[in-house]
Amino acid sequence: MVRRTRIAGCAAASAAALLLAAGPAPSASATDTPTRSERARSERAQSEPTRSALARSNPSAVRLDAFWSAARMAQALPGGPGSGPAADAAPRVLAPAEDGPRPGETIPPSHSFDGIPQAGTFFWTDATGSGRTCSGSVVLAPGRDLALSAGHCLKGYSGTAPRRNLAFVPQYHDGLKPFGVFPVRGNGVYVPQRYYDLGEHAGAAYDVAFAVTDPNQDGIRLQDAVGGVRLLTGSGYDHDPVRMIGYPAGAAKPLECTSRTTRWDGDDPADPGTFSRIACDAFVGGTSGGPMLVPWPGGWAVVGVIGGYHTGGNTPKVSYSAPFGAAVQSLYRAAATDAPPAGPAA
Repeated sequence: MVRRTRIAGCAAASAAALLLAAGPAPSASATDTPTRSERARSERAQSEPTRSALARSNPSAVRLDAFWSAARMAQALPGGPGSGPAADAAPRVLAPAEDGPRPGETIPPSHSFDGIPQAGTFFWTDATGSGRTCSGSVVLAPGRDLALSAGHCLKGYSGTAPRRNLAFVPQYHDGLKPFGVFPVRGNGVYVPQRYYDLGEHAGAAYDVAFAVTDPNQDGIRLQDAVGGVRLLTGSGYDHDPVRMIGYPAGAAKPLECTSRTTRWDGDDPADPGTFSRIACDAFVGGTSGGPMLVPWPGGWAVVGVIGGYHTGGNTPKVSYSAPFGAAVQSLYRAAATDAPPAGPAA
């Protein structure tokens, strides 16, 4: 993302708002399939002694837990344009557009805290072996294994691309991994085909990604370990209050900020589209993919992720999200039903 790679109430949902992702007892729907969802129900029916027998049953998670030491996580650089497996090390730099604070606009401050279980960080190594990081959140899904982030963070890892130690760490803080490490499944990264086809800027309105995870080193699935947030699409751009969470690269703790989102019609022809805009201070490199949350009965719903216009914005004071509409709904359904993920054109 341009500036982020350079520097390291309830939501007013309309009647047309579409609430995705089943809760603890999913009902039959397009997202409730005989693949991971049936397996999830079967596993939930297992007795506790059977579950305890699964302890340390995921060698991949054990390896990644050892690989992602506190020092490696602290040294990880921001993910984003130029940091994917097949990308150059230098990000593209655009001429700044009028996407900073508006005249007289009050920018709410951000605060560091220990995080919440449903938000965390993606860690991976790029083509040079350097550690990279972006933010993410856990969304409720029938398979109990989905994490959400920005497309520009994970786009290089779809299909048959190398995964390079790609994993999700919920509520990472102070070098700790309180719920363990969840490897991203092979062929488990979902980014819209339009994002691949158009690129990071022309396709800014599709800057969203889902990642299907495997269990942690104790054999526990992501949603079983930390719960999840609801995925809310079709609810428009105006939400107040909004709680935004992101992980600055190299910081010991995540940031949170309470603000509001409004509609932003992109003013740069290189980044066309309409986006959610939010003013919050100090959201710098690494915060890409962090969730924009609104209160929801029993917890939170996610209405956006840091990304979209100029891959999140050109200043640390204003952030953006791709719109959460039909494209995000379709992407979620593909990830939740084990459909083949999209990928770059051959």
